[in-house]
Amino acid sequence: MTGSGIPLRATDVAVRLGGRMVVDGVSLAVEPGEWIGIIGPNGAGKSTLLKALAGVVRHTGTIEMNGREIHEMRGRDRARLVAMVAQNPMIPEGITGRDYVQLGRTPHLDRLQRAAPGDARRVIDTMRSLDALEFADRRVETLSGGERQRVLLSRALVQDTAVLLLDEPTSALDVGHQQEVMELIDRLRRERRLTIISTLHDLTLASRYPDRLVMLVEGRIVADGPAFEVLTEDHLARFYGANVTVLCTSDGLAILPRRPFQENPR
Repeated sequence: MTGSGIPLRATDVAVRLGGRMVVDGVSLAVEPGEWIGIIGPNGAGKSTLLKALAGVVRHTGTIEMNGREIHEMRGRDRARLVAMVAQNPMIPEGITGRDYVQLGRTPHLDRLQRAAPGDARRVIDTMRSLDALEFADRRVETLSGGERQRVLLSRALVQDTAVLLLDEPTSALDVGHQQEVMELIDRLRRERRLTIISTLHDLTLASRYPDRLVMLVEGRIVADGPAFEVLTEDHLARFYGANVTVLCTSDGLAILPRRPFQENPR
């Protein structure tokens, strides 16, 4: 690793879409092996910030990976450093799980667009490690939400990057599959020493897995730190307009909605 040893650093990053400032002056440094959760109300700019960090939307400010500014990199070189799992990725119709995961090796093709001899084995081994091998010959569009997430993560992992960006990895999943996917991500992070930045909607889950939370509101960072400092009742009332009770448990926080007082409840 070159530079300061920080795999990803953003300085004063801004993104304007359709004449509106969606991300406004965000500065962020991510340590090796750290998991940062980006939270915030709807429309806060979370997904757009993730796309800027991946280098797929135009931005001002600077974003460095391993000490190199991403503007100075070719797309293929950038894809060897960072992989992104979008919330609603474009998936070719009829493609099988194996062929979709194989696409993750594209940045590593040689000049003649040939795969390395071990790429097919790497795809199989990665899918097996995520319990996704049984989906290798199934069309991705036929998979359930939890099954599909395993295939999407498999594709990202075969890119062999140090940084993984995840946009709402538990969206549209039931509570059991949400926990399953978050545990899987945490295991992979520890085994592979991955640096992870994920947007998260469920605040209770967000309090239990990432090392650090960054709260984004109207494109700006309004809080950055451990969950107990960021997910306060005051912050949630002020920035989410939520009337909640925050309980501290042995393995994280619980965010409980609080109903307005009623004198004569039915």
